[in-house]
Amino acid sequence: MPETNVYNELIKSIPGVFALFDPDRTPIEKAGELADFVSRAGVSGILIGSSLLVSPKFSEFVMRIKEKAKKPIILFPGGVHQISPDADAIFFLSLLSGRNPEFLIGEQVKAVFLLRSSQIEVIPVGYLLIESNNYTAVEYISNTRPIPRSKPEIAVAHALTGEYLGMKFIYLEAGSGAGLPVPVEIVREVKKNISIPLIVGGGIKTPSDARKIIDAGADFIVLGSIIEESPPKFKRIIRSLKE
Repeated sequence: MPETNVYNELIKSIPGVFALFDPDRTPIEKAGELADFVSRAGVSGILIGSSLLVSPKFSEFVMRIKEKAKKPIILFPGGVHQISPDADAIFFLSLLSGRNPEFLIGEQVKAVFLLRSSQIEVIPVGYLLIESNNYTAVEYISNTRPIPRSKPEIAVAHALTGEYLGMKFIYLEAGSGAGLPVPVEIVREVKKNISIPLIVGGGIKTPSDARKIIDAGADFIVLGSIIEESPPKFKRIIRSLKE
């Protein structure tokens, strides 16, 4: 696969939606069916990853999705153990909002030779955790504090740092199980100050939530638990972004 093939295809789909599948939450028996569903619904790509990864069948999970997906399969890893050569690309995440060196650079160093041998496309992403009014799994596992919801200037500083470091996306994350999505003001201020695409995920539950975030400047939103909890609502959110 050409080095920038997936990245270029994603850029063409702006504004877009990523479907996020967590192997610890999505039954492997349903993975293929759900991959087909979200592909037909019109997502830009399918993200696979978990904050922890309890399931011992990660590679099989990726393959089940690969068999049915009609969109790029992109790894969204919580660590080096979540790499599969069967994916099309990987979001090479650096948790810039935290100060835990393991998630800033440590896991990435452990992964590079495995990634090079796999030949999947590597897409550098600056990952920023935003306060969501809940203590989320990613906050616990990464042992980092999120950026306060009331401090958009801190989010802007970290996002701009990611761009200057050469990241291809900035990802604002409220976290799995977020009580609230990323504030619209933070989305707006970050987008105003960076020139690379912006992804926003966590706590997006309604077409209204999605529309506000896209209108504030997000290029992509990420939907996860709603895919299984309410497939009709998931489809309504995607339709609302195309109107």
